[in-house]
Amino acid sequence: MQLFGFPLSPFVRKVVVVLTEKRQEFEWEPTNPRNPSEAFTRASPFGKIPAFADGDYMLADSTAIVTYLEARLPSVPLQAVEARARGREVFFDEIADTILVPAAAPIVLNRFLKPVIFGEAGDEEAALAAEQAVEKPLAYLEAEAARAGWLNGQYGIGDIAFASVVKTLGYAGWALDAATYPALVALYARVCERPAWVAVAEREAAMFAAAGR
Repeated sequence: MQLFGFPLSPFVRKVVVVLTEKRQEFEWEPTNPRNPSEAFTRASPFGKIPAFADGDYMLADSTAIVTYLEARLPSVPLQAVEARARGREVFFDEIADTILVPAAAPIVLNRFLKPVIFGEAGDEEAALAAEQAVEKPLAYLEAEAARAGWLNGQYGIGDIAFASVVKTLGYAGWALDAATYPALVALYARVCERPAWVAVAEREAAMFAAAGR
């Protein structure tokens, strides 16, 4: 198996954690879509990360990839089996990917990517507006996490997707407020304690060091 994409992306990190939880060996190419390899281009026709290849089978969407991996590698399940619970699992994954990430993106862009990676001035007003924009999805997720400790009652892909967003925001100096989001802070801490997450975090740090960041 091959995975393409740099780990700063929460979508890439989500897939890496799932692969690691499932104890699946894979090649990881820290691809930059602005300078793509031929293999990445074949796997991702629209230039999106992550991209993935399992032999001649290719995908380029994190939710599609983890759905495939759940069916392909079922011995370590990360999605509920019961229909309603599985639907909720995908729902939480999508909240992280399609609601929380777009809302939070200006924080990472203006407090990390522009000043640290691109050497440009960030727009602090846009970052502050994004801090307000994330409050609604975080409030919803806090209420769900408070019910049973995990978003869907047990550790799964929704928790991995959420934690992946929080870690990316950490590069921009943002962190969950423990007074406002105690259940999410506790959930994130438990995810960070998992051996798979620790292994991925170490691998990610090594990639950043190799890139001189």
